Amino acid sequence: MHITTRGRYALRAMLDLALHAESKPISLKEISQRQSISEKYLEQLFRRLRKAGLIQTQRGAHGGYLLGRRPELINMKEILRSAGECVTPVRCVNSVLACGRESECAVRLYWKRLDIRIAEFLESVTLSDLCSTARDGGIHA
Repeated sequence: MHITTRGRYALRAMLDLALHAESKPISLKEISQRQSISEKYLEQLFRRLRKAGLIQTQRGAHGGYLLGRRPELINMKEILRSAGECVTPVRCVNSVLACGRESECAVRLYWKRLDIRIAEFLESVTLSDLCSTARDGGIHA
């Protein structure tokens, strides 16, 4: 499993939104400046996140982006998957992508177990947890 730049940027942008959009929408420009991510890239990323229901837009002069749900109801796995990330350790744990040797592979069972643990971990860490870590550590997202 390798989290790409897109996945890392999605997590950073969602954390930024959670920390700064408490009562008012946040513009892409603000997130772009704080996170040093191009606005164009964020536009593409936010289309995916909006389609997944993780964020919502508010149009108008004071428009921008807001979280689609409360931070404690959004987990890392959802964010990464919405960004297009594959969160499995190897492709063969998905039966559709199996290599054809699954019946004779002694390691596949362990890959499946690892896949389950990774998924459980990513599901257990919420955006709210990330916000707490950022605040407790004095980190400004």
